[in-house]
Amino acid sequence: MRINKDNTAKRLLEFENVCRNAGVKVTHQRREIFREVAATDEHPDVESVYKRVKVRIPEISLDTVYRTLWMLHDLGLVVALGVSQERVRFDANTSKHHHFVCTQCGMTRDFYSDDLDNLKIPDQVRSIGRIDATQVEVRGMCLKCIQKKQPPTCASRKKEST
Repeated sequence: MRINKDNTAKRLLEFENVCRNAGVKVTHQRREIFREVAATDEHPDVESVYKRVKVRIPEISLDTVYRTLWMLHDLGLVVALGVSQERVRFDANTSKHHHFVCTQCGMTRDFYSDDLDNLKIPDQVRSIGRIDATQVEVRGMCLKCIQKKQPPTCASRKKEST
């Protein structure tokens, strides 16, 4: 479903402001790639965006669309849903559970929660389609990545210098 023109225009204005504030050049290709995502609520994948933008910009490459979408993600202008950036992940655990996904390294771990298992699904979701399963994905930074980002302490600097 297409988003109304006013909302699309607001999203495009936000795109331009965020890019300029981040020192990212606002190119025609980047604008058209963002417009394709901003104008729909279908959550298109890279190939869908590529096919739609290619109609308007025949020389655009799939790689350009891919890189631009991840740049937009890094700028906070789009959200990635489902699978990780680098590869699809598979899980043989078919019992009711949820996932923690590290946004830095992609590490994915199962966790269990009775509260999330019993989460009430809003009636609005049922108006979209039949619900067969629910699963919560929690995104954040794993402890290993947090430790890598910590600046060295005074004690660890003394050990390194000796």
